[in-house]
Amino acid sequence: MVTRSLSLALALAASTLAFSPAMAEPLKVVASFSILGDMVKQIGGDDVAVTTLVGPDGDAHVFEPTPKDAKALGEAKVLVENGLHFEGWMPRLVKASGFSGETITASTGVKPRDLTPEELALEEAEEAHDHKADGHAEADHDHDHDHGHGHGAVDPHAWQSLPNGEIYVRNIADGLAKADPAHAKEYKERGDAYIGEMKALDTKIRAEIDQVPEKQRLIVTSHDAFGYFGQAYGIRFIAPQGVSTESEASARDVAEIIDQIRKQNIRAVFVENISDPRLIDQISRETDAKVGGALFSDALSPAGGPAPTYLDMFRNNADEIVKALKTS
Repeated sequence: MVTRSLSLALALAASTLAFSPAMAEPLKVVASFSILGDMVKQIGGDDVAVTTLVGPDGDAHVFEPTPKDAKALGEAKVLVENGLHFEGWMPRLVKASGFSGETITASTGVKPRDLTPEELALEEAEEAHDHKADGHAEADHDHDHDHGHGHGAVDPHAWQSLPNGEIYVRNIADGLAKADPAHAKEYKERGDAYIGEMKALDTKIRAEIDQVPEKQRLIVTSHDAFGYFGQAYGIRFIAPQGVSTESEASARDVAEIIDQIRKQNIRAVFVENISDPRLIDQISRETDAKVGGALFSDALSPAGGPAPTYLDMFRNNADEIVKALKTS
């Protein structure tokens, strides 16, 4: 009788442990690209298992999902995407995967940055140039070759502002809590701590940039991904490519930027980790402007690089930009 009671007690204890939140499997989450993947890991900790579709140094603008990506998404409980038309390929992937879980759009609540008339003109000129180079009829291009990378009239790179990063974190923490209520408290606590780090870094960056005269705050980058950074921290960015790397800069656009660099005596240009450096190298050769360190725009670096996390990315970019501006 004692043996039987002991066996029953052990069985009940094992059953309780098996269904305990502490023993539950991590929540399966798919993040669209490396910056969001890192945010999810910071907030989710050991309570999540994250699969990132576009990894370090990857370019989400030209990404093409694979059957393996569809399988990973189909098995996930949560999808975290940027929104603002950044992942034009996502609707096709969701449909192919059969995903039916919780979707978190990290940029919800961000005030989108409208593209300037100059940026819109650049986007349209590049698209027209690419369509002509492809040699496809417009109707055929729309039907067979539209990969959905266009961003419309807004800039999708909203994470390039730490105050916007705070909005991303709150959206991700709230979404994880909705999908996994058992760990809602932990998600909120990690999210709050993460936001605290962002606020401290934001204050530091503003203090450093304030030391640079406004007339010197002019930077050339390879593609137009730093509009929110410029808006937040009072820096003007010029780029030969538009907000998407999928389109090529025209010879006219490059010539105009070279002319502007010479007229305004811009001394530093930057290449991004996801961009082909040849265009910036050409601009540097023709203007004597110095090529600065790499900036990270749409993707983090691998683990051993200078920007393996979102906060590291911001530290690296701010340090490189301030260093260049102070010596210009």
